[in-house]
Amino acid sequence: MDAQSQVVGRLRSVFLTGVTLPEQFRQAQLNKLMALIKENEQRILDALHKDLAKPKFEAVLSEIDIAINELHFAISNLSSWMKPEYVEKNLATKLDECFVRREPLGVVLIIGAWNYPLQLTLNPLIGAIAAGNCAVIKPSEVSPATESLLVELIPKYLSQDCYAVVQGGPEETQALLKNCFDHIFYTGSQKVARVIMQAASVHLTPVTLELGGKSPCMIFGGVNIRAAVHRLAWAKFFNAGQSCVAPDYVLCSPATRDAMLPELKVTLEEFYTKNPQASPDFCRIVSPRHWSRLMELLKRSNGKVIVGGESDEEDKYIAPTVVVDVDEDDALMQEEIFGPILPIVTVDSVEKGIEFLNAREKPLALYVFSDDSSLVNKVLESTSSGGFCSNDGIIHSGLPSFPFGGVGASGLGSYHGRWGFETFSHRKACMLRGWALERLNGLRYPPYQENKLNWLCVCACTCVHVIGSTEM
Repeated sequence: MDAQSQVVGRLRSVFLTGVTLPEQFRQAQLNKLMALIKENEQRILDALHKDLAKPKFEAVLSEIDIAINELHFAISNLSSWMKPEYVEKNLATKLDECFVRREPLGVVLIIGAWNYPLQLTLNPLIGAIAAGNCAVIKPSEVSPATESLLVELIPKYLSQDCYAVVQGGPEETQALLKNCFDHIFYTGSQKVARVIMQAASVHLTPVTLELGGKSPCMIFGGVNIRAAVHRLAWAKFFNAGQSCVAPDYVLCSPATRDAMLPELKVTLEEFYTKNPQASPDFCRIVSPRHWSRLMELLKRSNGKVIVGGESDEEDKYIAPTVVVDVDEDDALMQEEIFGPILPIVTVDSVEKGIEFLNAREKPLALYVFSDDSSLVNKVLESTSSGGFCSNDGIIHSGLPSFPFGGVGASGLGSYHGRWGFETFSHRKACMLRGWALERLNGLRYPPYQENKLNWLCVCACTCVHVIGSTEM
């Protein structure tokens, strides 16, 4: 605790010197983070394979390239993000300079996740650096190889005066949370998020919580079954289902289910061969504890396993598994699965499906597969979710111009691109006023009069569109 307090105190002292404020410093740190990734790509791939048996294809696509794209986006746009934003004025402020200034929050804490241990640690850090903050970074100990690599590399590439990495488990995290930060960014489970919110409340620290939940995939109306199953299977079993935006379950009609099942069997064999355990393209469960949790869910389910079901505890392997005859009270429907198990729930109509969704917590993502655009729009307008994508899965989460985040139980706040910069910035309302028109100011001074009030109301409510410079 004392050592961590010293780290936080040291970073706060450095932040107060203003070293992180200039754009040149921020750009330099973002470029150094880019170099960290590019110069150590093979070591990163090795660590990800050691932690999760991630194939190179998935590791590059979902970890390395996403972080690099995020960096390119931030580096290209930082100058415009930092400029003051001039606002509309009323008659009372016509001669004033009125703008919103983005300022860094200060010293922030970033707690990474184990399922994408590079991307989900570095992407929020990119936003924090771009916004001009100092940061304490806590990678997930559940993916120890990547954690150790980040602990080694970040101090080598980034300013040690402004950024510190803390290694350890729950005890170290709890000790960190006793310190006063200016923002806490956490990616992980709802259970831990509640602990973080409680700790943050002591210091009135704002939080961003990137959580998850049971993201559904609705399939209704006419649809290309083969294409739909290929996209669904890829999105679900990518990273062995250990994605916060993975389709958690399918909601469809009995007829659609019956059409899908043969295609699912064929598709999974095409993707991972008849023996997925021997496939180099299929990940492993991150730890024995997570493997046991998934197998317990499968054991308690009353559904029928149609595809997969095989497992190997020593290898932390669970085959791509499809379960049917799953009702809403089934064990697989009580919590986020976060693994390679896909339940299929049937309802009679899209209206019943919407009712089903709206009776539950808001998911991080909602997917609708259908050729009927009016049906897609009906679901879009009738439901609430962190993100929405039609006729594909998880792909929306890689676009840096999109805000990424949940709603309700699936998260609080968002990031990626400009949204990450805004998350780690304070938007200060600034008015620069001179001494002119002091006679008009007499309208607001005592003794108060009714006609003065009337004039002030007119001045305050009448907006004047002012086109001003975007630079100070």
